[in-house]
Amino acid sequence: MMCLFAIRAGAALCSLLVLFFSYRGYALGLNYYDKTCPNVESIIATAMKNAVAKDKTVPAALLRMHFHDCFIRGCDGSVLLDSVGSNTAEKDGPPNVSLHAFYAIESAKKQVESSCPGIVSCADILALAARDVVVLSGGPTWDVPKGRLDGRTSQAAETRSLPAPTFNFSQLQQSFSQRGLSTEDLVALSGGHTLGFSHCSSFENRIHNFSSTNDVDPSMHPGLASSLKSTCPINNRPRNAGSNMDPSPTTFDNTYYKLILQGKSLFSSDQALLTSPKTKSLVSKFSSSQDAFYKAFVKSMIKMSSINGGQEIRKDCRVVN
Repeated sequence: MMCLFAIRAGAALCSLLVLFFSYRGYALGLNYYDKTCPNVESIIATAMKNAVAKDKTVPAALLRMHFHDCFIRGCDGSVLLDSVGSNTAEKDGPPNVSLHAFYAIESAKKQVESSCPGIVSCADILALAARDVVVLSGGPTWDVPKGRLDGRTSQAAETRSLPAPTFNFSQLQQSFSQRGLSTEDLVALSGGHTLGFSHCSSFENRIHNFSSTNDVDPSMHPGLASSLKSTCPINNRPRNAGSNMDPSPTTFDNTYYKLILQGKSLFSSDQALLTSPKTKSLVSKFSSSQDAFYKAFVKSMIKMSSINGGQEIRKDCRVVN
């Protein structure tokens, strides 16, 4: 099946998909730790509950962290590794410098290690934590397949392949299809933008010098554009200035899709979902039915988080063994 897909997408993609999915068919399972670490899910859930109680931005941070991990070499925890010597790790690559809440994963890892040392990968902890913080934000739950291995390679240069907030639809589609993800996966996973905060740099292309004829992206609601221009002036911008992704940035809901239809989404990549008939239809579907969004999101999260290419069970999430 992998290479049938690759016939359409190219031989190079076939080898990429084999790397990403070869582990999935053999090792990932819902009952993977039932005998070796039966309390792992409750340990991680408690750690996430404690982290979110102290910092409401943790859910958005960990969901984004998991996504960024899976899109580079598969879900192998490589985003958690520190830069060492002359090697700059993924977490210090340009798209990832705003990632935070690594401490929440490290705390969960320590608790898991004290209960069942050397058994649970950091990649699995991050995948489970991403599910747990969505639930803690009012979103859906799902059974997370487990059995990922941690990767030993983490390179900042590879973060250039992450989908950017400035992407148009064809760029988004290519980025997702290269990971074996469909157009529906693209629209459903984009719904994660219902959580969190964005710095000005991610959307300033839409509010300053958008084109030779328009200073502001004409697809953006004028009221939002005016507000964002005030928040993010072209000169003398405050260092951490930005905007919440939607009016309820700590609640996992379908508001994101409603905003897209109103021209009130932040990113070019968000608004780009209206430029294809299929994605526009899905945006409309998810905006009118939160249940439909939840079902699609769960399906796509399981699919994305099953991409794996690791080699070991890391003792410390920040360094290879």
